[in-house]
Amino acid sequence: MNTIHAISFRTLTLSDIQKILDATTLLELSGEAVGKIQKCRDYLDKKMSESTEPIYGINTGFGSLYHRNIAKDQLEKLQENLVMSHACGTGAEVPQEIVRLMLFLKIQSLSYGYSGVQVETVQRLTEMFNHNVLPVVYEMGSLGASGDLAPLAHLSLPLIEQGNVFFREKIQNSNDVLASLGWRKIHLKSKEGLALLNGTQFMSAYGMWCVHHAHRLLTWANIISALSLDAFDGRIEAFDERVHAIRAHTGQQKVAGEIRNLLADSELIRQKKKHVQDPYSFRCIPQVHGASYDAIQYAEKTLLTEINSVTDNPNIFSEEDKIISAGNFHGQPLALALDFLAIALAELGNISERRTYQLISGARELPSYLVANSGINSGLMIPQYTAASLVSQNKQLCTPSSVDSIVSSNGQEDHVSMGANAATKAYRVVNNTYAILAIELLTASQALEFRKPLRTSVYLEQIVSNLRTHIPFIETDRLLHNDMRKAEWFLKEYKV
Repeated sequence: MNTIHAISFRTLTLSDIQKILDATTLLELSGEAVGKIQKCRDYLDKKMSESTEPIYGINTGFGSLYHRNIAKDQLEKLQENLVMSHACGTGAEVPQEIVRLMLFLKIQSLSYGYSGVQVETVQRLTEMFNHNVLPVVYEMGSLGASGDLAPLAHLSLPLIEQGNVFFREKIQNSNDVLASLGWRKIHLKSKEGLALLNGTQFMSAYGMWCVHHAHRLLTWANIISALSLDAFDGRIEAFDERVHAIRAHTGQQKVAGEIRNLLADSELIRQKKKHVQDPYSFRCIPQVHGASYDAIQYAEKTLLTEINSVTDNPNIFSEEDKIISAGNFHGQPLALALDFLAIALAELGNISERRTYQLISGARELPSYLVANSGINSGLMIPQYTAASLVSQNKQLCTPSSVDSIVSSNGQEDHVSMGANAATKAYRVVNNTYAILAIELLTASQALEFRKPLRTSVYLEQIVSNLRTHIPFIETDRLLHNDMRKAEWFLKEYKV
């Protein structure tokens, strides 16, 4: 069964994004959206027929060519040339689920009725989404300031029968796919190319995907760390609500409460301890995970504000008879939030790797590398190496993009956000952090076996039991790459 999401003016939420990520969701333009788009276009057509006044990007050149006036009979060619000339992306192909989000967010932004596009242009983008005609877009090329120009140009090429699309499990020429679907080329009118290319939908799509997964990563980080705490024979006192009430950061209190709940019925957590305190990677879980929680909340708020906004240029205010050239395409709010989000997620991985190291170290009466017959068996020695490698790369990826800027367009665009680079870096950090947590999950589950007959909580025992249907206990050395991949899949697919 397909789910229909109506493009309207209701405030988008994270749950809407989660629905859009579901491949069964289809889009439709609400009557209100169609009315807003048409009203703005009618105004612009009337304005262009009655006035010869230069209006940036509508009857002028672009960027530093803003002073060049364009004849009325050349306006469609101007917009087509803009789309083709700006399709200069390079690097890896953008994942299809991100392209799908880009299409959705571009449709949403154009539907607010401040961009001057034709209804048929937005309708075609909607049809592309619904038929899973996904333009081939490339990671590199956007400076995140005049909008995501290069990626959005590639997103828009199929409208004018240019570029390639991924359709029916393979990359095909847009012209061939449009012909097979009976779709005609869109003849772009004044302003349309600029409306399509100006905007932050590349950054926003990556950002919303990262925020969606950030919440899942934090949930798993709390679950896995609770499992590790029990497997390490850790103490619960550091999670006492009185401790966190006197340093009342929201995330810290929330995480401490979650760990207490996860271990409430654990036999292991209640047994008498031989040690008076635990290493920081266990004792400071609320403080570290909690700080990441607060950062994720900030990033989510920023991204949600962005996707409920108009980010192209110029903006058309038909009721006030105003066309204003400004800078809503500048990605600085996103660049800062995405840098912060990457740092927050990297820290979840950073502290996770330290817990993995503690569990394999031979401490607390656990066997070295968590294998009974070490020496002939290396056990879980090398997964920790892999986790350390991923943690190190995350640290490198967390060098901020938002503090960088390079002048472009002959000095006209003299400060840029580099938010697109922040977005693709955050994406890599998300995937690295899944892999790091998967290694800790393998390690903690293995360590737990050596604590029997005592058991952890019913909830955590159930998670380990479900994991064991995919990954058995390690008796002797085997190909652990396969176990690591299965554990990563488990984190992404298991319902928590």
